[in-house]
Amino acid sequence: MNIRSQRLKQASEALQESLDSETKNSTGDKHETGRAMVQLEQEKLAQQVQELDRVKGVLKKIDITKKSTKIGLGSMVSTSLANYFISISCGTFAVDGKTFYCISMESPIAKLLMGKEAGEGFVFNGASHSVSEVV
Repeated sequence: MNIRSQRLKQASEALQESLDSETKNSTGDKHETGRAMVQLEQEKLAQQVQELDRVKGVLKKIDITKKSTKIGLGSMVSTSLANYFISISCGTFAVDGKTFYCISMESPIAKLLMGKEAGEGFVFNGASHSVSEVV
């Protein structure tokens, strides 16, 4: 996360330098087009920074030492469908030979799982599944 944050900061600084150089070069339409393109890139970077901050905020809320029988943020869940870590959407990882999908709380499957306990069932994509373990 810190590496991505640094890259975004460097890109923002480079865009600011580019914008400053565009300000010094005022050759009509070309100048305006260049400035507009730089400003669009700055807006995209700002959105990426906001998303990164949001993701960091979610990760800070996770307490992996907290034990709960109910599925919530930070739960590792084994189901008859797959294994999940309710956190942020960021791929997979393996623990004790099991693959876990990192999913956000906004994902359809996480919404179905929230609040459930081991032994409870749910329907996903028209098929019945059950929660086998909550860690």
